[in-house]
Amino acid sequence: MVDKNQTDSAQAPRLYRDLADWYPLLTPVGDYAEEAAFYRRLFETHCRRPPRTLLDLGSGGGHNAAYLKARLACTLVDLEPAMLALSRRLNPECAHIQGDMRSIRLGRVFDCVLVHDAVSYMTSRTDLVSAIATAFIHTAPGGVALFQPDFVSETFEPGTETGGSDGNGRALRYLEWRWVPDSRTDMYVTDMAYLLRDVNGAVEVIHDRHLMGLFPRTVWLELIAAAGFEPLVVPCEHSSYSDTGHEVFLGRRPVADGGT
Repeated sequence: MVDKNQTDSAQAPRLYRDLADWYPLLTPVGDYAEEAAFYRRLFETHCRRPPRTLLDLGSGGGHNAAYLKARLACTLVDLEPAMLALSRRLNPECAHIQGDMRSIRLGRVFDCVLVHDAVSYMTSRTDLVSAIATAFIHTAPGGVALFQPDFVSETFEPGTETGGSDGNGRALRYLEWRWVPDSRTDMYVTDMAYLLRDVNGAVEVIHDRHLMGLFPRTVWLELIAAAGFEPLVVPCEHSSYSDTGHEVFLGRRPVADGGT
């Protein structure tokens, strides 16, 4: 029998597999300080219990955890071994577990659950329901789960972005191109072109395709509520998203809901 997790991993974008060592040049850890501070404020504001523990589902290279671990004991879950290896180097004091946010079950609960932009890789409503259920099962009564998709249907706009950085003798530049296939209304495509310069000055160009889910705000709120959370939507207070309408979804688990 084929393991679905292994199949999904084999189909994952190269950025998270054989190109993972380039990931810190695509989104440097220093770019996450403001974002992580915003998440911490939301947890501190909305948790009905003192926030001391955090589960990060789809933790990637651990860049948010690099800041959140100062206040929260972090357990980091990601599907890709190469990304977990990056995070272990950055966050050796954090627990790291390989797993799929749709199906992993750790047998414990956390004050805070963070499902950052990795939730955007849920390209069907079924997958999104499973990921939200995982968050609920791992959120302690009185705790909070936070979901941040890159876009909802109401905020998505096709377009392009560029960026990149230098480090340790290497350099990366990228072109991102977002578009919606004619045959789909619940998904968009992000085509990435990476220009990679190694320590010897050799340059390589690589194309990498990311398939991303796209759902209306009402669907997010409906599914978060259906999982058992009290849903809440708040503006994304981040300078990169100023005036874009980006939002964060919170799921507050009731203090007395019969347990897990």
